[in-house]
Amino acid sequence: MDSIGVLITCPMSDYLEQQLQKRFNLFKLWTHTSDSDFLKNNSNSIQALVGNTKIGADAELIDSLPKLEIVSSYSVGLDKIDLRKCEEKGIRVTNTPDVLTDDVADAAIGLVLAVTRRVCECDRFVRSGLWKKCDFGLGTKFSGKSVGIVGLGRIGSAIAKRAQAFGCVISYYSRSEKPETNYKYYSSIIDLAANCHILFVACALTEETHHIVNREVIDALGPKGILINIGRGPHIDEPELVSALLEGRLGGAGLDVFENEPEVPEHLLVLENVVLLPHVGSDTVETSEAMADLVINNLEAHFLKKPLLTPVI
Repeated sequence: MDSIGVLITCPMSDYLEQQLQKRFNLFKLWTHTSDSDFLKNNSNSIQALVGNTKIGADAELIDSLPKLEIVSSYSVGLDKIDLRKCEEKGIRVTNTPDVLTDDVADAAIGLVLAVTRRVCECDRFVRSGLWKKCDFGLGTKFSGKSVGIVGLGRIGSAIAKRAQAFGCVISYYSRSEKPETNYKYYSSIIDLAANCHILFVACALTEETHHIVNREVIDALGPKGILINIGRGPHIDEPELVSALLEGRLGGAGLDVFENEPEVPEHLLVLENVVLLPHVGSDTVETSEAMADLVINNLEAHFLKKPLLTPVI
């Protein structure tokens, strides 16, 4: 398969790049000073594209690759891929579900513990030497709290399972009720927010879920509520989140994702009741390699004319 051209859009994983290099004729988009010149000279040599949550496959890029047959995403999310354009052109699309579920759910629980127990503040308190001068203030419990989850898919369900182990009462909002669960279902996200202490955002990013957490939802969660986002940054109306935190209308937040990554609102950088991660929810050695293997296996399956492992289209 070393004659098959594969374009990778941005740096993702050394292991992924090495394995792609071994199997295919690999092109790295970011190593060229001009994307347009590179595509003009190489577009007919590229039959597959590997993207991620930073740079996927938008309509312009897809149209510039006339030989493109498959987009294999190094991500479970599909918001960076123009699925409609892929369907129109008969381009196959795959992603990496399941293999990252546990890590993202672990990160979500880590964020809520960090916010409620003030872990980052405690760390700074000890490192600064303040412990020698005074005692640290109190945090709040996570155990036993009422938890609301926006999106009860693979990751949302994994968060619920972990929260249950802490004795939390689980409720959720999604497009439809999940009859296989015993969790309380709310058909309104505002009602969900009004009836929980901690709100996890774990749904896919679509036109319908863009800014699904707005001022009304934040106010329903209230001044003692905590918001955790391990979905996508645009799920939350970020200026409204910042205002609510500054005005005390929201108790705290744990965020792995942001609207304009890697840009983060300056106010969030100084607030003590906010814990920030650089979009690393699935970033462990084990999961990174499993995701890379799935990307490669999907590509190999396609070009060997075998069934795709995780087809989206």
